Amino acid sequence: MAAPERFSAVELKQFSTQLLQKAGLPLEPAASVASTLVDGDLLGHDTHGLALLAPYVKEIEKGGMTTSGEPEVVSDRPAALAWDGRRLPGPWLVHQGIDALIPKARDYGTASLTIHHSHHIACLAAYLLRATQEGFMMILASSDPAVQSVAPFGGTQAVFTPNPIAAGIPTSGTPFLVDISASITTNGMSNRLHKAGQQFEEEWLLDAQGNASRDPAVFAADPPGTILPLGGLSAGHKGFGLAVLIEALTGGLSGFGRADPPAGWGATVFMSLYDPAAFGGEAAFKRQMDHIAEACRNNPPRPGVEKVRMPGDRGMARRAQQLEQGVALHPTIAPGLREAAQQYGLSFPAALG
Repeated sequence: MAAPERFSAVELKQFSTQLLQKAGLPLEPAASVASTLVDGDLLGHDTHGLALLAPYVKEIEKGGMTTSGEPEVVSDRPAALAWDGRRLPGPWLVHQGIDALIPKARDYGTASLTIHHSHHIACLAAYLLRATQEGFMMILASSDPAVQSVAPFGGTQAVFTPNPIAAGIPTSGTPFLVDISASITTNGMSNRLHKAGQQFEEEWLLDAQGNASRDPAVFAADPPGTILPLGGLSAGHKGFGLAVLIEALTGGLSGFGRADPPAGWGATVFMSLYDPAAFGGEAAFKRQMDHIAEACRNNPPRPGVEKVRMPGDRGMARRAQQLEQGVALHPTIAPGLREAAQQYGLSFPAALG
């Protein structure tokens, strides 16, 4: 298999910003979305990085993404906020949310925000470094009330989305970047494999009759199949419980979720910042996290494993490498972006030699 093409991260951000502006976004949200998508690819989350740029442009074109204005403040208390995102660009809303929470978390030790009617927010891990670089721990979760692709444990009819949840945890060195979902795989990966005519290596899906399957084509069946919760056939009650928790944090606390009519592709978001200085102290927090990191990274690996990594180790190493050597785009991404570039009279960046 040929090596993937690599592109300058700076040029990808510039191109993505220009493309979103041409499609109708003002500069500030366009730059915010572009930076977040490229950051997703830098960290290795290539189903939730620039793979989303062309679909976002199509959403702007058809009016599915709001291109102007501000979120509506539903509630504003000293350490708790709630916004109606008005289907504004999800990455821009999340960054606006971080900006709003930082001073509150400094004052009160913790602060939380819910956003309903956000557009899709892309890769959750892409936001975590902003928090950890400021010394905060961050929790971020998302669900999409308009989509159902994951059945409850023991069931056969979809109720949930994969319901991702992420945590950024500062340390004295590389931060922990946890980005997981309540399902055993994602919609994006399932769609990618289905388009390529490939199957999962394990039975991570169910057909509509409840039979385990490796084939993402079960989603195209009538009635469609579902993704298994995290833990699969034997321990999926754990992923089911996590999905319910995320529904409570997002749909429950925001007041908008699956009990309401669907409002198009988007997200209901929960985010919270925690200042360790307001609890046991920043130094004590990092001492505990550093101890965990050492105990895990120095853990004797099992056969077939080179070494134990902390969540985020591989992503941060990949990010550093790709900032230096160029972003390795998945082969399915560049063709769609070149087509969008041609449509708007732009030049897609040239691959690095």
